[in-house]
Amino acid sequence: MPGSLKDMLAEANECVPKISVDEAQRLVSEEDALLVDVRDAPELAASGKLADALNVSRGMLEFKADSASPYHDPEFRTDRPIVVYCASGGRSCLSGKVLKDLGYARVYNLGGFKDAAETGFPTQDC
Repeated sequence: MPGSLKDMLAEANECVPKISVDEAQRLVSEEDALLVDVRDAPELAASGKLADALNVSRGMLEFKADSASPYHDPEFRTDRPIVVYCASGGRSCLSGKVLKDLGYARVYNLGGFKDAAETGFPTQDC
């Protein structure tokens, strides 16, 4: 039976914990977590990004995260915690699931950019 987006989100939410801004900041500062913004370039141009986040659009995530890919970004290491976010939390949740499927053990969903920025996560222009 075919699945649905709702099913995919439910499955992703089961395996990718949602964390608070405080926890995300702690992971970044104390555990060298990689903060990944999976929004597209026009979204970043319009609103900026969280400070020191690496932008990898959702469509390129697998290519950047897989060490066997010619497009691999060395910032992605399976021994490093990863915190993902997007505009509202859906793409970051699905991204987290993909990263788990690729062998990343410590992956967390921060949720949406606006909520994180309004809660005090520093931002920067792109």
